[in-house]
Amino acid sequence: MIELTYPFALLLLALPLLMRLLPAYKESRDSVRVPFFRKLVELSEQRPEQGARVLRRDRLQRLLVNLTWLCLVLAAAKPQWIGPPIEQQKSGRDLMIAVDLSGSMEAQDFTLPDGSSVNRLQAVKRVLADLANRRASDRLGLIVFGAAAYLQTPFTDDHQVWQQLLDETEIGMAGPSTVFGDAIGLAIRQFTQSDSDNRVLIMLTDGNDTGSTVPPVDAAKVAASYDVRIYTIAIGDPTTVGEDALDMATIRRVSELTGGRSFEALDQQQMRDAYLTIGELEPELYESISFRPRQSLHWLPVALAMVLYLLYHVTMALITARARRAADAA
Repeated sequence: MIELTYPFALLLLALPLLMRLLPAYKESRDSVRVPFFRKLVELSEQRPEQGARVLRRDRLQRLLVNLTWLCLVLAAAKPQWIGPPIEQQKSGRDLMIAVDLSGSMEAQDFTLPDGSSVNRLQAVKRVLADLANRRASDRLGLIVFGAAAYLQTPFTDDHQVWQQLLDETEIGMAGPSTVFGDAIGLAIRQFTQSDSDNRVLIMLTDGNDTGSTVPPVDAAKVAASYDVRIYTIAIGDPTTVGEDALDMATIRRVSELTGGRSFEALDQQQMRDAYLTIGELEPELYESISFRPRQSLHWLPVALAMVLYLLYHVTMALITARARRAADAA
């Protein structure tokens, strides 16, 4: 349908009616002086006098002027063609994945279905690839952490790019230790820049916090205040001792404070089961966006006015030329 952007511009249509209330325009011109003026008066049998003459347009000219004014006013009102509603669906959830790249991820204690062994990071990449395929409606982000936390991928709908950047991660690229709390803090900062109200952070780690600026539990309390739910997946053997020991108490506490859950993944199947459970707890969400395309049509009245103007003058020129040829032939 057609809609006027500035409908009040149509009030200008009455302007020519108001112009009629004004006095006619007057213009003085010098008369032609000839030495045989009296002779011309006698031959024309007219008496010379002073006066004024108001030029009048013929009907075609009046019609052309009125149509031109109508076209210009319509153009000023800016008509628009509004198309039928178009609905689009976009992601209703922002899902941030935080992956531990500390040196302990080199342990090859995960077995694939074919019997081959891979390190923990390779197993994580395989499961995350399946996760990306299952969460087609979510915007995914990626954080890697070790001695420091880094944003590898901001939230994006392009899962192919996200997967490529995940594949490029390597063990130790973020440092040898594990700043679990700083990774949560970096995720919170990304969520505060997001418009989504559904915020989920999935963290994969095989160690314990080793010197974060903000302790993991305190960071989890801040995350809870921003409605960020944290799901933690502890990778590897929980009986490990030393610097690589899993701090399951902290991992569970972080999830509890934010309304999430914690999981233990001793092998790839348990890791996959953890993601499937998270998928059930966080079902896919969609947000529908409806809009109607608009196309400006203001140029059509202007083009019509120009066509009428050119058509009139071309027609008049042809008529005048034909009349002259007829007069010359006579």
